[in-house]
Amino acid sequence: MAVTEASLLRQCPLLLPQNRSKTVYEGFISAQGRDFHLRVVLPEDSQLKNARLLCSWQLRTILNGYHQIVQQRMQHSPDLMSFMMELQMLLEVALKNRQELYAPPPPPQFYSSLIEEIGTLGWDKLVYVDTCFSTIKLKAEDASGREHLITLKLKAKYPAESPDCFVDFPVPFSASRTPQSSLISIYSQFLAAIESLKAFWDVMDEIDEKTWVLEPEKPPRCATARRIALGNNVSINIEVDPRHPTMLPECFFLGADHVVKPLGIKLSRNIHLWDPENSVLQNLKDVLEIDFPARAILEKSDFTMDCGICYAYQLDGAIPDQVCDNSQCGQPFHQICLYEWLRGLLTSRQSFNIIFGECPYCSKPITLKMSGRKH
Repeated sequence: MAVTEASLLRQCPLLLPQNRSKTVYEGFISAQGRDFHLRVVLPEDSQLKNARLLCSWQLRTILNGYHQIVQQRMQHSPDLMSFMMELQMLLEVALKNRQELYAPPPPPQFYSSLIEEIGTLGWDKLVYVDTCFSTIKLKAEDASGREHLITLKLKAKYPAESPDCFVDFPVPFSASRTPQSSLISIYSQFLAAIESLKAFWDVMDEIDEKTWVLEPEKPPRCATARRIALGNNVSINIEVDPRHPTMLPECFFLGADHVVKPLGIKLSRNIHLWDPENSVLQNLKDVLEIDFPARAILEKSDFTMDCGICYAYQLDGAIPDQVCDNSQCGQPFHQICLYEWLRGLLTSRQSFNIIFGECPYCSKPITLKMSGRKH
């Protein structure tokens, strides 16, 4: 008990017992440099769930709307010190929300200078502006006709304080800080960044237009990876470097071993043929000695077989990426489905992150290597 009392004194030095039995405490709770008066009345058994909390009108006003949470914490806190710590954190949140809610509006010149800047930039570039002029979206087209957006979150002290910028880029974008970071300055940096990434997006667009991309289904502009169908239950996953988009990307194959191994051998044997002057797609064709299934002839359903365990194609955003090596079977599975299946078999065995068992369909040996890849 003495330890708890000492801890309470350290945590709330302005809250002191008012009687010898220590069932009444009165004093102040501090948050954001302010002190608020309160009184805690405990029952004889000192159980918090039956305690009463009496607040000053200032504290009661700030905690208005948090009454249920305060009661809940009083019911579940093991002792007064724990409750006071949680009340202090809740008070910090309430004060912060109150400051944001009642933040004074920017001065009139904030709006007039902003409207002048948008006019100079061109109203045709403006996509969206909220009623407070705190969020602005601007658009731009690159040399290939792709539209890109930048979202600016302006602060009350703009332009002295730089806005936060949000873009759909595969690399970080932050506008260089200047004493007066204007919309025009930020927009010009946005345009320069778009131009520097044009080659990357050209590469990715060619892949999206001329091959069957299994993942991601609707790739955003920031996505650097593509899983491309090579045939029935076999695909290649590539990770393109946005700064050097025509260089050899990171590659790994997905499919049955008897199909994937020959492709891996061709990649190793022909890697010297990779020519950065050609597109990634053309290089992959040359190095792997294949033609990618054409979008004009085949449907995506020709490559998208459901998982043989859960009978679904997509499971929590993942698609089947494990295949039975038996050429007479070739049934695909989600990694997590196959893992749960094999883990439930008495005949399965595990060595580190590799599980050995039997295929749910043909009962032939199947191996699952668990990885941290997200699909």
